[in-house]
Amino acid sequence: MTTATSVFVTEPGDGSVLAVQTHDLPAPAHGEVQIEVAAAGVNFIDVYKRQGVYPVPTPFVLGEEGAGTVVAVGAGVVGIQTGDRVAWCQSTGSQSTVVNKPVAALVPVPDGLDLEVAASVMLQGLTAHYLVNSTYAVQRDDIALVHAAAGGVGQLLVQLITAKGATVVATAGSSEKLEVAGRLGAQHLIDYADVDDLAAAVRKVAPQGVDVVYDGVGRSTFDASLASLRPRGMMVLFGGASGQVPPFDLQRLNSGGSLFVTRPTLVHYVADRKEYEWRAGEVLGAVADGSLKVDVGGRYAFADAAAAYEALEGRQTTGKLILVPNA
Repeated sequence: MTTATSVFVTEPGDGSVLAVQTHDLPAPAHGEVQIEVAAAGVNFIDVYKRQGVYPVPTPFVLGEEGAGTVVAVGAGVVGIQTGDRVAWCQSTGSQSTVVNKPVAALVPVPDGLDLEVAASVMLQGLTAHYLVNSTYAVQRDDIALVHAAAGGVGQLLVQLITAKGATVVATAGSSEKLEVAGRLGAQHLIDYADVDDLAAAVRKVAPQGVDVVYDGVGRSTFDASLASLRPRGMMVLFGGASGQVPPFDLQRLNSGGSLFVTRPTLVHYVADRKEYEWRAGEVLGAVADGSLKVDVGGRYAFADAAAAYEALEGRQTTGKLILVPNA
């Protein structure tokens, strides 16, 4: 039995329902390993679970991604040993000093890649990867609209899209954030706090409309996103930072030009082990060799988890936020 300290959601609600508690953690079960956590990610899926938008029985330990070092190995485990550096995503209960994880949830961290950086890129990096390679396979000369382009996913999307030879129209809420997107390769920059008609601003640089919109903001940008698309363009709604999009009349897709709308989520793009390994290998490998830049925008102690989520939900941040047990 090991003692662990974790960030618990005690009941559905705002950040005040988070509590750091110490508890016993059993030895890893068959097919599991025990990991000393170096860092765990802070993501909007955590917010949705904490709020009850994605219902989870309480109390539960928060966190969907992390990275660390294997400290114990359960029975039946092959190919992983103590001392190995591993990372994971789509695996609950990650915001803890020590966790037990099934081997199937883990991928190796390349030599030389800092574990905190690995933890910061698993969920958002694999999300960006599936969005541009699978949900809508970006092609050379496409034009993509990326909302919140200075955020964790946004920065990765900008880089992955421009690497394919496509054009990025980036939106953000300040000139400082737009500068970040511009440095990463976005060709057109729009401050949505400074325009009255966001779709009209997009069409000034893309008169025929954009091929695809990557929208993790949700309620406040959804209408403008649809209005920015070319005929038969695709609206990819992958989050709701400003709130969930209410039901809408599907005839709007007809009148808008036979548009497509999808609401993907990462779990369906990593359910197959080979696909998971492919995405993780490409993302972690690109970060390790420097071709994909990761901005860790804030490191928080477990005790400051509520402050981390307040910053995330208030869209006060650039890059990725992580919780570090020993921060």
